[in-house]
Amino acid sequence: MEESLPHPLALLAGIQSSPILPCTDSNYGIADEMAPSSASSNLVVFCSLILSAVAAVVKYDFNISWVTAQPDGSSRPTIGINGAWPIPQITANVGDRVIINAVNGLGNQTTSLHFHGLYMNGTPHMDGPVSVTQCTIPPGGSFVYDFNIDQPGTYWYHSHDSGQYPDGLRGALIVKDPDSPYKDQYDEELVLTLSDWYHDQMPPLISRFMSYANPTGAEPVPNSTLMNETQNLDIKVEPGKTYMFRIINIGAFAAQYLWFEGHTMKIVEVDGIYTEAAKADMIYLTAAQRYSVLITTKDDASSNFAIVGSMDQDLFDVIPPNLNPNVTGWLVYSDSAPRPTPAFVEAFEPFDDFTLVPYDKLPLFADPDYSIKLDVKMDNLGDGANYAWFNNVTYVRPKVNTLYTALTSGKLATNPAVYGEHTNPFVLEKDQIVEIVLNNMDPGKHPFHLHGHAFQTVSRSEEEAGIYAYNETFPEYPMRRDTVMVRPNGNMVLRFKADNPGIWLFHCHIEWHVASGLVATLVERPLDLQNTLSLAGSPYASPNSSALAIPNSHIEACTKQDISIAGNAAGNQEDLLNLQGQNEPPAPLPEGFTAKGIVALTFSILAAVLGMGVIAWYGNLDRKDMK
Repeated sequence: MEESLPHPLALLAGIQSSPILPCTDSNYGIADEMAPSSASSNLVVFCSLILSAVAAVVKYDFNISWVTAQPDGSSRPTIGINGAWPIPQITANVGDRVIINAVNGLGNQTTSLHFHGLYMNGTPHMDGPVSVTQCTIPPGGSFVYDFNIDQPGTYWYHSHDSGQYPDGLRGALIVKDPDSPYKDQYDEELVLTLSDWYHDQMPPLISRFMSYANPTGAEPVPNSTLMNETQNLDIKVEPGKTYMFRIINIGAFAAQYLWFEGHTMKIVEVDGIYTEAAKADMIYLTAAQRYSVLITTKDDASSNFAIVGSMDQDLFDVIPPNLNPNVTGWLVYSDSAPRPTPAFVEAFEPFDDFTLVPYDKLPLFADPDYSIKLDVKMDNLGDGANYAWFNNVTYVRPKVNTLYTALTSGKLATNPAVYGEHTNPFVLEKDQIVEIVLNNMDPGKHPFHLHGHAFQTVSRSEEEAGIYAYNETFPEYPMRRDTVMVRPNGNMVLRFKADNPGIWLFHCHIEWHVASGLVATLVERPLDLQNTLSLAGSPYASPNSSALAIPNSHIEACTKQDISIAGNAAGNQEDLLNLQGQNEPPAPLPEGFTAKGIVALTFSILAAVLGMGVIAWYGNLDRKDMK
């Protein structure tokens, strides 16, 4: 087992230019760089000592391996941890250091872990997406994740490798806050996950999805839906108490409507951001979104009440006739009382999250310094499969992790070209107000997630509104979260501040669309990364002797698989602007081909093959057989 690293904040204490907030700030996070001075250096040391005294070190040893599970009655191989599934919940307090020693015991697949919603301030190399901040963990390999958590809230963790997490590698991550503004308003916390479930494993599903036989890009429809990774869930409650439910959609595809019959929810947090309390009878969670809600139970304990999750079937191209889109659990007041059948719902009318106001009332960010326009489109390439695009670019993994390219490119790290055109890179400068204008040119709903930040949702159109027209009135205190849905053929505008150096993905969190390339890469303050992270022992070690060293287990994960840790997206270490040999998508379709044309051609070929087979069979018949 690799020796654990020193506390990241304690290490940063030795860097005069290290970005750190004052000790009085409840976030204890990394924000803007402080000007070098003895006063600021002393403050950093003092803060580090204080944090070291109050923070705990939370350690987990995870052996990621195959188990058998049947949450909906159908047995299948499932990815578990330490021989069990569902996988364990990660729990920490604000300020804690978390160390996870992960071992890949799968045997036949690589893997990784991403900690969804955590900003990874100061430790961007721990974020987890493969080919972005790390190499895959090979079978039999080990990998150490070591980071400080400086943000309270409801999060989750999952594999970020090859569409793997729907096979089971997904679980809750809860960061408790002794200073929560709602700490005196509830008696107990409960975690409730929603998820979709497939009976087939992801590799063959992805292979069929990304195929010329599926030219329209129809996503595989889940076989069922789960609540806390099971069905018919009982949640025992006591009368006259208030519970805080931390609700997480850990699914791969389906958004879910959720309601508690006979009870009203009070929303107090979304995606780790406290909100002003807002009442709701029904909420809508896209894949990867989270809510914390307060529910006060009734004084009468004679009845039980249904909890209903219902998949949004608008997302499905074809609805299988045997699909049950709902999952039911119960608030159980009395074991002897019946579990009622949920009442029929005439229409889904969920709470509008765009109306939420952050508890801290962070004002609207000023006019942007950098505006990134992303046009979403689905189209076919020359192999006949359907791909997803930002600005006519479909994401393809680089040959060198994007973070390592940033660390080994010197001053050229600020040039987007070194990261390869197929990673869809955008380079951000220090403290820029960044605006993402998202134009959805697709008739489907898309939940978009940003790593490393929460963003302000400053504008969101209705369906069929088309391209953003730059004529909206923005809210004074925009709702913030890290995952948000853009409506079909609609648009959305997001803003955030570039105050967290790292390599951060922006992508659709429908896992099928990650597989088909709906991903962009935000390269934030790469020269600062070179000063705070180091490929120690290599020719590319940081000139700053106090920089955090990339752990040995991270380097070994690359070298054991013959993956370079230096150079541009093509692996070129000499001429960084030469991208010859980079990974590329399939060639474009021949001019004039469309998805409908591919379908017609496919069926024509199939008909021709069947016709030839019939002719051959007929020709081989004996005349006696023909009588």
